[in-house]
Amino acid sequence: MEHQGSTGPAEYVIIGFPGSEPIAAIAPELGRLVDDGLIRIVDLIVVRKDPDGELSVVEFDEHEDATVFSAIEGEVGGVIGGEDIAHAAETIAPGWSILLVVWEGIWAQRLAEAIRASGGVLLEGARIPDHLYDDVATVLADSEGRGRTPG
Repeated sequence: MEHQGSTGPAEYVIIGFPGSEPIAAIAPELGRLVDDGLIRIVDLIVVRKDPDGELSVVEFDEHEDATVFSAIEGEVGGVIGGEDIAHAAETIAPGWSILLVVWEGIWAQRLAEAIRASGGVLLEGARIPDHLYDDVATVLADSEGRGRTPG
């Protein structure tokens, strides 16, 4: 899908994986999100920490299996900088890898346009990490059991 010029909200995620090769497992799903017009990948970097604690950084177009990125169209890169990588690398245990992804939420372009047109700005957002998601799932299950009534 070609980028339309309007801009949806952009966000980043840091995803951790045991081992050194996370990308092949999730690249097809990222590709589907791109193909379905839900997101546009802005930048993507893999950071690995070997068992001795040595870091290596791999840009998406330098990845040894670049075919996993065939669904990513357009210009990708240049957004994630050294400070971002250093911050994310603090979370990596030896023998683990992380995937840093910045994407534009094309699915929310019209909402972003409405916010801007009203003079509003997005002040902050965050992803709920897996270790807290059980709490959210419980609330969602409870609300479905009660119906979606307030209170």
